[in-house]
Amino acid sequence: MKINNSLKMNKLTILGIIFLFGAIIFQLVHVTLFTKTDGIDLTEFDKNRISSREILNASRGTIYDVNGSILAKNVNSYTVIAYLSSSRTKNANHPEHVVNKEETAEKLAPLINMEKEDILSLLNWNAYQVELGPGGRGITELKKEEIEALDLPGISFIKSTKRYYNMNNFASSIIGYARKNDNDEIVGEMGIEKQYNKQLSGTNGYKEYQKDAYGYQIPNTPSITQEPVAGQDIYLTIDNNIQLILENVVTNLTNNYEMEWVTISVMEAKTGRIVGSATNLGFNLNTLDNVKSYLNPLVSFAYEPGSTMKIFSFLAAMDNNMYNGNDTYKSGTIQVDNALIQDFNGVGWGTISYNTGFSYSSNVAATKLGLKLGNDKLRTFYQKAGFGKKTGIELPNESDGKIAFKYRSELANASFGQGIMVTPVQLLQGLTIMANDGDMIKPYIVDKIVDQKGNVTYQGKRTVVGNVVSKANAQAMRDMMKDVVYSNLTDARYYKANNITVIGKTGTAQIAENGSYLTGKYNFIRSFAGLFPYEEPEYAIYIATKKFVGPISAVAKNTATAIEEIAKYKDIVEVESTVDKTKIITLGNYINSNVSETIESLNNVGLKPIVIGNGNNVINQNPLKNALVLKGSKVFIITDYNEIKMPNMKGWTSAEVVSYCNLVGLHYNLNGYGRVVGTSIEAGSVIDLASELNVELSI
Repeated sequence: MKINNSLKMNKLTILGIIFLFGAIIFQLVHVTLFTKTDGIDLTEFDKNRISSREILNASRGTIYDVNGSILAKNVNSYTVIAYLSSSRTKNANHPEHVVNKEETAEKLAPLINMEKEDILSLLNWNAYQVELGPGGRGITELKKEEIEALDLPGISFIKSTKRYYNMNNFASSIIGYARKNDNDEIVGEMGIEKQYNKQLSGTNGYKEYQKDAYGYQIPNTPSITQEPVAGQDIYLTIDNNIQLILENVVTNLTNNYEMEWVTISVMEAKTGRIVGSATNLGFNLNTLDNVKSYLNPLVSFAYEPGSTMKIFSFLAAMDNNMYNGNDTYKSGTIQVDNALIQDFNGVGWGTISYNTGFSYSSNVAATKLGLKLGNDKLRTFYQKAGFGKKTGIELPNESDGKIAFKYRSELANASFGQGIMVTPVQLLQGLTIMANDGDMIKPYIVDKIVDQKGNVTYQGKRTVVGNVVSKANAQAMRDMMKDVVYSNLTDARYYKANNITVIGKTGTAQIAENGSYLTGKYNFIRSFAGLFPYEEPEYAIYIATKKFVGPISAVAKNTATAIEEIAKYKDIVEVESTVDKTKIITLGNYINSNVSETIESLNNVGLKPIVIGNGNNVINQNPLKNALVLKGSKVFIITDYNEIKMPNMKGWTSAEVVSYCNLVGLHYNLNGYGRVVGTSIEAGSVIDLASELNVELSI
């Protein structure tokens, strides 16, 4: 009997073991085949138990001008959010959700540039919280403080970083812009921001740790942290003061005349440093409003240059020993195959010398020289002078241009700048030949790149591309370019400037569209390629306009004024007797100084301080430390202000007005050229920065 009971017990034990084993097998199969068990998502549960990697974003580098003025930097930005759910409020006396939606929408509307109805629509969503976009996205610290002062229940902010451009559309085609992508990374999409995105971005770091099912780090477990490496800073060769002068030329022209585009650039002729480049195709880099082109005309616009190319076709004849400037020819017209080529006046000037033909911008003279040279020699020289290939300047989307001609009529056209394509930067590079005894200098725009430890990782420098012509031929062309401006025979005479001798060549090119040239009075690209001063050229300048509706003298006079202002700023006035060297002052550093002491110091050396704001401390200055200024010059002192009063601008130059307005963030319109005779905001009144300053200028 006991044996039977024992057997029964053993059977039950065995069955229990079998059942338990089966249950385990079943559970294993279930776990293997199914992602959920007992209401738990096993995949997510497992994912939350493994190591986590948190990205630590690197700070993007800053872009400066050559003097150290900030052009682009990272700043804190905020997104306005509204908490809508009443469940967030724990104390009715201190609500933490939006209580009065009408009042909230009405008060926020003017601050975030949205309609009240649009904000109200968002506040009526059935959600725990909403972003008040688009106006409430990417707001500044100051705007955040304005909203906080309203003390609106349920309104809060999400902090992030964004790219900020101190002077809005200043040098926008050069600097370019960067903005956040879908991965919340700031990425350069144009200009220097794009070209040097890798260097500016730095290297992101990370933090790895073990986390529990809820995503938190498990206590007492090790973590690995790789700190981010901040992006490098880039110093451009752009000089803010010269850039402001060029921006002023563009503003004056676009405010008073119609055109498709204008571009003006200045380069140090001895070094290749681009010190300024402006265009009416620029746009506000902070808002990306009114974008007309994402291309930079300096490097990306390739077009038929017209008669500025005669500089190089005549040089080609000199270099090939086929030029005698005293030889004569009959001007007016010349038949080349099926094409009748004419001088710009249609009838010419009778029998004249080739030197005179250059001054008159004779197409017939250029054609005769081109035919004498032949295809190979002219093309080879153009290529030697840098045309038909990229200069290699540190900017994206540079065009090669196009130097291709085969037939005699194409050769003739190429000799006076039609049927070929060049870029402004190629022409600037070509002008350096005359400034460097026949050597051609490569343009560059990055002065240096500096890492966060202060190490210079890249240094821009003067680069000789090669010798193009002899010193004698370079000098001869300088003399011929002087005659163009000072012979008073063509529109080039309008480019003469006071106290500085400007040399150069004008160009008027037909515009090719849809396989034929446009007709009409204004359908041309008008340009000027020049150097100054004449004896020892320090700067090359190039300006071009497309479909400019107005007198070319307006373009020339604005350009001449810019040359005068640059010459004054850089102390290169050619007539030595007119400049007392004892009046040149090297500006000191006044940042972080007391305003009263700074005013006294500037007055003592004969400078005119213009104080911006009612603060007690200097937070910025313009021009910057070490700038050379003449006695009597204005120095802008920016204070830690809460209000700004309008100065008396009567007698100011347009460049001074532009400097002031850009420093305070005031929109402006300049009418005319010369010096200020009147302003729309009364001197001494508090300036509303949301208003616009209209300035009347007159010679």
